[in-house]
Amino acid sequence: MIVVFGSINIDQVYQMNALPEPGETILGKSYLQVPGGKGANQALAARRAGAQVKMVGCVGRDPNAQPALSLMSVDGVILDAIQPVASPTGCASIWVDEKGENSIVVVSGANKDVKAEQLTDAVLEEARFLLLQMEIPARENWEIIRRAKRKGVKTLLNLAPVDTLPAEVLKDLDYLIVNEVEAAAIAREHDLAELSGDELVEKLSSEFDLCCVLTLGSEGVVAAEEGWVTRVPAMPIKPVDTTAAGDSFIGGLAAALSEGKSLNDALQFATATAALTCQTAGAQSSLPYREQIEEALGSL
Repeated sequence: MIVVFGSINIDQVYQMNALPEPGETILGKSYLQVPGGKGANQALAARRAGAQVKMVGCVGRDPNAQPALSLMSVDGVILDAIQPVASPTGCASIWVDEKGENSIVVVSGANKDVKAEQLTDAVLEEARFLLLQMEIPARENWEIIRRAKRKGVKTLLNLAPVDTLPAEVLKDLDYLIVNEVEAAAIAREHDLAELSGDELVEKLSSEFDLCCVLTLGSEGVVAAEEGWVTRVPAMPIKPVDTTAAGDSFIGGLAAALSEGKSLNDALQFATATAALTCQTAGAQSSLPYREQIEEALGSL
């Protein structure tokens, strides 16, 4: 089982001709409300990719709680570790103009109330992999990673949004998944600013004894593990909407690894998952199912 410890949001997406200037009121073209949050997105992606998944997080006692959980509930993500709290359910307001440019405001709400103690030892011992992101308090992540290390549970950290990452946490991690911006921030923090790309991935892997995965968008992905560096190209597609592509990649990667796939095979599975996500508009609604992923891989 994959346990996801992370954020749950409701996203409110507003379509408009142009983004408003400060003090300006404009009329939008349309809006929609959809489930979101990096934790929930990755949990649903892993579940649709075929894994058994439990989500651990917080929502408010408000009307947005049920909609935020709706797609995870429909697809069978285990939600009995979700805790209702007094703070409102996390919310993102996303403004998108006709060129696809956007402005986003995220209010963490209940995600700030997520505590490491919600993930009990009994649940942790059931987990094959533990997946974390950075939309909840970092100290709670670090505590969970330490506990998982003691119990021999494999941990995957997606350092998004980017934040400081102490060396002692890196030493406890099994998988670090970052994009180029996040990788550059880690390099500056750990006096590796002269390195980038393959060299940085290999250095982080060897220095902290972990698997480092660097996503490169349309250029694919590069990863290093135990002195071995591999590249997997992105699937050639014409993207419609890249929303949630990164989260779907991570969910697909976690699902594949939990099945015992090799790193190279897991990366291929994850890149196919992300590519399919880019071909459908929306966030959680665009996440593909196992049959679609296998079909895409079979067409290569």
